[in-house]
Amino acid sequence: MKVVIVGAGSVGSSIARELLAHKHEILLIDLKPEVIGRSGLRGARWLVGDACELSTLQEAKLEEADVVVSASGDDKVNLVVSLLAKTEFGVGRTVGRVNNPKNDWMFNDSWGVDVAVNTPQLMTALVEEAVEIGDLVRLLTLQTGVSSLVEFTVPHDSHIIGSTVGGIDWPEDSTLVAILRDHAPITPSRDDVLDGGDELFFVTTIAAEDGLRALLSPSVHGGQAAEEERPEQADDDGFDG
Repeated sequence: MKVVIVGAGSVGSSIARELLAHKHEILLIDLKPEVIGRSGLRGARWLVGDACELSTLQEAKLEEADVVVSASGDDKVNLVVSLLAKTEFGVGRTVGRVNNPKNDWMFNDSWGVDVAVNTPQLMTALVEEAVEIGDLVRLLTLQTGVSSLVEFTVPHDSHIIGSTVGGIDWPEDSTLVAILRDHAPITPSRDDVLDGGDELFFVTTIAAEDGLRALLSPSVHGGQAAEEERPEQADDDGFDG
């Protein structure tokens, strides 16, 4: 896979290092030639120039890239590069780094961004994921803000324990894509039985998150169960009403 990374700072270099380790073809673009020597990256190609200039992107042959990653420390640069990559070069997939969370709303298809990576938001989500059990935690926003990757850790007193994956009426536009159990990932099948401590990962639309949260929330289920039990108790006591 051919990947162009704009911005060879700590973030861009780290991404490049990981992708090189997986045998991808990497081109880094940066304004500062000195970053080449201190990056320590072997096997990457380099282009020194302003990625907001069409001439630089033309020299980079951006039309041949499978993915363009805008990883600079400037949100304006990341937006412009993503937009040019999409509109001028027809790049199939763009990833934009969000530096200031206040700018997150702009990183969508209007600016040519397929996936926005909000580092502070992601770090917050990972912290919440580590401490929040029994609540739905959004880990990543996908597809220009339409979909998301969310995680739910099943409490040990959850009402879904003992249920099979196929036996639960999951909300429309929500798909269970993985179960993490005892630090091992499981590809879900209809016959898998859910257990306390399971980490469930869903790809869902943003709009469907509330329905998924309502289904999984023990408090909501408890309220429904209480309402369902009241008529049964009344019948046992001989009351009609």
